[in-house]
Amino acid sequence: MNHVHNNAKVDLTVFHRLDINLYPMFVAIYEQRSISKAAQILCISQSAASHALQRLRQHLQDDLLVRSGNKMLPTPFAEQIYPTIKNALLAIQSIAIQKQQFEPNMLQSLKIAIHDEIEPIIFPKLVAHFQKLNLDIQFLSHKLDRKTVLADLATQQIDFVIDLEQNFGDKIQFQSLVQDQFVVCSSQQEMNTALYLSSAHIGVSSRRTGMLLEDIYLHQKQLSRQVFLRCQHYSTALQILQQHPQAILTIPKMILKHLNMSQKLNIFDVPVDLPVINMGMYWHKDLQENSRHYFLREEISKIFA
Repeated sequence: MNHVHNNAKVDLTVFHRLDINLYPMFVAIYEQRSISKAAQILCISQSAASHALQRLRQHLQDDLLVRSGNKMLPTPFAEQIYPTIKNALLAIQSIAIQKQQFEPNMLQSLKIAIHDEIEPIIFPKLVAHFQKLNLDIQFLSHKLDRKTVLADLATQQIDFVIDLEQNFGDKIQFQSLVQDQFVVCSSQQEMNTALYLSSAHIGVSSRRTGMLLEDIYLHQKQLSRQVFLRCQHYSTALQILQQHPQAILTIPKMILKHLNMSQKLNIFDVPVDLPVINMGMYWHKDLQENSRHYFLREEISKIFA
């Protein structure tokens, strides 16, 4: 791969005819879907931003971004070139800041994609920790979409993903932060393997389809259960559980601690051997040596050490 790069020829004459600053402008308008917002980010006038977009349109011979209502929507060609341009700008940015001395007070924001069931466990501790460091940081919590994790981390739309341990590919790094285990909630007075497998279960998942995590583990043991209701939130499941005395909810212990549970419900160990749940942070491997990113990883690790 390096051999290919070393022998690739750059036509430097192309750059004499092109203003490189047009590309950050393209990325800003693409991401904001607004010329005025992009202009604000780049600290230029809206008129200057419009002229810059027009020049890039002429150079690339494509409309790139077209007004639809109050938004600027990308053309198919713009969708195609955006990742390449964004990655190129990130590479240039990385080179530009390599020799700069990083100081924690340079931090402006921390963007994390996280499941909304896990957010109450993570974010209060995270905010409290950085406030103790007297850092003026804007904290941004984004709804987790596992389908876009690689793209979101690669383009630095988010700094970290915090989620259960799984394989997002060889470009994504993982560090465990917290270990948890499943417990069983039910109005029933006792719990054993036969009862657990024969009772009606409430399942919780934000996905429309696909096996639940518990069912994946049960399937590996050639066991199965009957899920009579599948909902999106454990808080909903706990409420429904009170209406169905014979029903069962399998829930991570840490999540249960952060929810209101009726005193009529009982908590049991899961009578089937389920593995420990590993929850941690993910980041893109290209940022492994980035000083800002390294500082954030170290501080987040301290919170859950």
